[in-house]
Amino acid sequence: MSDKLNLTGVTTAFGHDADGLFQQSTQDIPQYFLDSLAEQRHANAQKREDDFMSVASIPVVIVDKWMREGFNIMSGEHTAAEIVKKLKAENLEAFLTTEKRV
Repeated sequence: MSDKLNLTGVTTAFGHDADGLFQQSTQDIPQYFLDSLAEQRHANAQKREDDFMSVASIPVVIVDKWMREGFNIMSGEHTAAEIVKKLKAENLEAFLTTEKRV
Protein backbone atom coordinates (compact mmCIF):
# COMPACT_ATOMS: atom_id res chain seq x y z
CA MET A 1 0.00 0.00 0.00
CA SER A 2 1.30 3.44 -0.92
CA ASP A 3 1.55 6.25 1.65
CA LYS A 4 0.71 8.70 -1.11
CA LEU A 5 -3.02 9.26 -1.56
CA ASN A 6 -4.10 9.74 -5.14
CA LEU A 7 -7.78 10.63 -5.06
CA THR A 8 -9.34 11.53 -8.34
CA GLY A 9 -10.98 14.92 -8.40
CA VAL A 10 -14.60 15.74 -7.98
CA THR A 11 -16.58 15.16 -11.15
CA THR A 12 -19.63 17.34 -11.73
CA ALA A 13 -22.44 16.45 -14.10
CA PHE A 14 -25.60 18.35 -14.97
CA GLY A 15 -28.94 16.90 -15.95
CA HIS A 16 -32.66 17.46 -15.83
CA ASP A 17 -35.70 15.57 -14.68
CA ALA A 18 -39.34 16.31 -13.84
CA ASP A 19 -38.22 18.70 -11.08
CA GLY A 20 -35.93 20.70 -13.38
CA LEU A 21 -32.17 21.05 -13.73
CA PHE A 22 -29.81 19.44 -11.23
CA GLN A 23 -26.10 19.14 -10.52
CA GLN A 24 -24.53 15.88 -9.37
CA SER A 25 -21.02 15.72 -7.92
CA THR A 26 -19.11 12.47 -7.44
CA GLN A 27 -15.67 11.53 -6.17
CA ASP A 28 -13.97 8.15 -6.41
CA ILE A 29 -12.76 6.97 -3.00
CA PRO A 30 -10.35 4.02 -3.35
CA GLN A 31 -10.81 1.04 -1.04
CA TYR A 32 -7.21 1.28 0.18
CA PHE A 33 -8.02 4.77 1.53
CA LEU A 34 -11.00 3.43 3.50
CA ASP A 35 -8.87 0.52 4.73
CA SER A 36 -6.19 2.97 5.87
CA LEU A 37 -8.77 4.98 7.84
CA ALA A 38 -10.04 1.78 9.49
CA GLU A 39 -6.46 0.88 10.48
CA GLN A 40 -5.98 4.36 11.97
CA ARG A 41 -9.25 4.07 13.88
CA HIS A 42 -8.23 0.77 15.47
CA ALA A 43 -4.62 1.87 16.14
CA ASN A 44 -5.74 5.10 17.81
CA ALA A 45 -7.92 3.22 20.30
CA GLN A 46 -4.86 2.26 22.36
CA LYS A 47 -2.74 5.33 21.62
CA ARG A 48 -2.40 8.18 24.11
CA GLU A 49 -3.13 11.49 22.40
CA ASP A 50 -0.97 14.58 22.79
CA ASP A 51 -1.94 18.12 21.82
CA PHE A 52 -3.45 17.19 18.46
CA MET A 53 -5.64 14.26 17.49
CA SER A 54 -6.81 13.19 14.06
CA VAL A 55 -10.58 12.83 14.16
CA ALA A 56 -11.67 12.35 10.54
CA SER A 57 -10.60 12.53 6.92
CA ILE A 58 -13.58 13.87 4.99
CA PRO A 59 -13.64 13.79 1.16
CA VAL A 60 -14.08 17.07 -0.70
CA VAL A 61 -17.41 16.00 -2.17
CA ILE A 62 -18.86 15.59 1.35
CA VAL A 63 -17.47 18.96 2.51
CA ASP A 64 -18.97 20.59 -0.60
CA LYS A 65 -22.38 18.95 -0.01
CA TRP A 66 -22.41 20.11 3.61
CA MET A 67 -21.46 23.65 2.60
CA ARG A 68 -24.42 23.78 0.22
CA GLU A 69 -26.60 22.62 3.15
CA GLY A 70 -25.24 25.42 5.36
CA PHE A 71 -22.84 23.28 7.43
CA ASN A 72 -19.41 24.78 6.70
CA ILE A 73 -16.74 22.83 8.57
CA MET A 74 -14.04 25.16 7.26
CA SER A 75 -15.47 28.23 9.03
CA GLY A 76 -14.43 27.12 12.51
CA GLU A 77 -17.95 27.56 13.86
CA HIS A 78 -18.51 23.79 14.27
CA THR A 79 -16.75 21.70 16.89
CA ALA A 80 -15.12 18.35 16.21
CA ALA A 81 -17.96 16.74 18.17
CA GLU A 82 -20.55 18.34 15.87
CA ILE A 83 -18.68 17.14 12.79
CA VAL A 84 -18.41 13.59 14.18
CA LYS A 85 -22.12 13.65 15.03
CA LYS A 86 -22.97 14.70 11.46
CA LEU A 87 -20.75 11.98 9.98
CA LYS A 88 -22.50 9.39 12.14
CA ALA A 89 -25.97 10.77 11.34
CA GLU A 90 -25.23 10.34 7.62
CA ASN A 91 -23.70 6.85 8.07
CA LEU A 92 -20.25 8.12 7.09
CA GLU A 93 -18.35 6.57 10.01
CA ALA A 94 -15.83 5.13 7.54
CA PHE A 95 -14.21 8.58 7.37
CA LEU A 96 -13.55 8.74 11.12
CA THR A 97 -9.94 8.17 12.18
CA THR A 98 -10.66 7.60 15.87
CA GLU A 99 -13.29 5.95 18.04
CA LYS A 100 -12.40 8.21 20.97
CA ARG A 101 -14.83 10.77 22.28
CA VAL A 102 -14.00 14.32 21.14
